[in-house]
Amino acid sequence: MSGPSKGLGKVEVQVRWDPSPSGRPATDLDIIAGTYRADDPFGDPVYLVHFDSRSPDGTITLSRDSRTGQGFGYDEVMTLEFDRLAEVYGRVVVGVAIQQSGGRKTFADVAGAKVRVAEGYTELATDEFAGVAGSTAATVAQFIRNDSGAWSFAPAVRGYDAGPEEFARIMGAGPA
Repeated sequence: MSGPSKGLGKVEVQVRWDPSPSGRPATDLDIIAGTYRADDPFGDPVYLVHFDSRSPDGTITLSRDSRTGQGFGYDEVMTLEFDRLAEVYGRVVVGVAIQQSGGRKTFADVAGAKVRVAEGYTELATDEFAGVAGSTAATVAQFIRNDSGAWSFAPAVRGYDAGPEEFARIMGAGPA
């Protein structure tokens, strides 16, 4: 937390995975964030942030993007600056989608997949996608602004059988 009753400030969502075995198509996981209006928190996202994009005001950015899982540490890192996000926004949902260009892959097919949500040195959550192993995409975090304006975190690991584009459209929908 950034201070007493101030809620979350700057949060990182980090994803890692192991590269595909030699001779197999590369595995590409993508972090996607959807930002929703306070007066319509389960409606259509006002904007999405993913590879090759950022929020219009620069409060949500993707600072690392990998198409293969090669490298040290986390392969994709998204930074969310809640202390700067306009008051018109009341909910942000973050998810991870597996690109399907090399054939259908689920989280069970991705070795070493892990997501970590942290504010500074404080780890808010980690998950290895075991509960959504048969899914091609999953929400991993939900952030909600309360009536006083403070942001809070809620783990939101929920699997979807959808490609990245469809997932981006439906990931913030309310419970069925």
